[in-house]
Amino acid sequence: MEEEKYKILLVEDDKNIARLIRYNLEKGGFEVQHGINGAEGFELVKSFIPDIIISDIMMPIVDGYAFRKMLLKEKNYSSIPFVFLTAKGEEDDILQGYDLEIQEYIIKTSSPKIILAKINSLLKSSAVQKAKGETEIKKAAATMGAKVVPEKVPEFEGFEISQFHKPFNDIPGGDFIDYVKVNEDTMVVVVGDIMGKKWGAWYFAVAYAGYVRSAIRFALNETKDIIASEIMQRVNESVYEDERISEIFVTLSIVVLNRNKNVINYCGAGDIPLFHLSEGEVSLIKSDGTLLGFQKDGKYKDINVTLLPNDEIFILTDGIIESRDVRGEFIDNERLMNIIKGKGNINSIKFIEESVKELTNNVFEDDTTIISLRKL
Repeated sequence: MEEEKYKILLVEDDKNIARLIRYNLEKGGFEVQHGINGAEGFELVKSFIPDIIISDIMMPIVDGYAFRKMLLKEKNYSSIPFVFLTAKGEEDDILQGYDLEIQEYIIKTSSPKIILAKINSLLKSSAVQKAKGETEIKKAAATMGAKVVPEKVPEFEGFEISQFHKPFNDIPGGDFIDYVKVNEDTMVVVVGDIMGKKWGAWYFAVAYAGYVRSAIRFALNETKDIIASEIMQRVNESVYEDERISEIFVTLSIVVLNRNKNVINYCGAGDIPLFHLSEGEVSLIKSDGTLLGFQKDGKYKDINVTLLPNDEIFILTDGIIESRDVRGEFIDNERLMNIIKGKGNINSIKFIEESVKELTNNVFEDDTTIISLRKL
């Protein structure tokens, strides 16, 4: 099996210098893409997702300093190791670069061997720190016994419930699931997604899942009728007024099941639409509620969906539809709808899981969660 190459984004407006550096980087075993200024580099970061960025400072349109500031504002890209490549060696320029949290400063007149040595050293250091961070997170999760996703789905008369959850790189992540059995007739299903990626989201998810669980249970105790929008609004107010977590935005789906009714009650907060499979056709059920904690009144509304026998409702986070296939194309809502329609009489969750794995070559770029609720 061919070893995966590290990806380097080179941003340099001088074509001759870029050609020389790119040649030596590719000769050194790296996959390289090139942009001519910070604006082009920023777009390439989003599509290429490099392991390290090497950028000139003096460039037209968007220079290196502005480019770096753009990245620092983006949580998904701010932690990518960044190197300034410049003809300048003055102390003020170097200090300004380090003020922007760069990892290294390379003078253009350095020999190819020096450039490669510095890049390899940075990547090695980055890989070591990442491995250490992942190990510590896994240890913490084991020590705390933290569970953001139940290992088993509950049984609930009148419905068949199944779930698929895969954390990013097997590290407990930003998705969480909760099932609250209110009484013998009523169950509340909750799916949330922390607006954070990779390592940091885990810390938020563990604390936030516990917070939301408590808020939901409190809301259930305070309301006579179990209505999704009322539960959502009460949880939203709790989050909005709590300064400790009000800056953490979360998507949330709440679905109320009643075994004596053929209707589910749903409310969403900035979430992915529900998918409704009925008699071989799939439709989307969209909610306009704002992200949890974004504003005091989330303007949450109830959506009631009538279910026929064997109808299925799918609740998910964005992990599947934002995964990319081997050609780099996203598995969007329409493609997922086609997957669901093509399942036949096969177990839905297993079929979706295997279909997505095949499309992505078993590579998931985020936490992935999907729940099936089938009316019996």
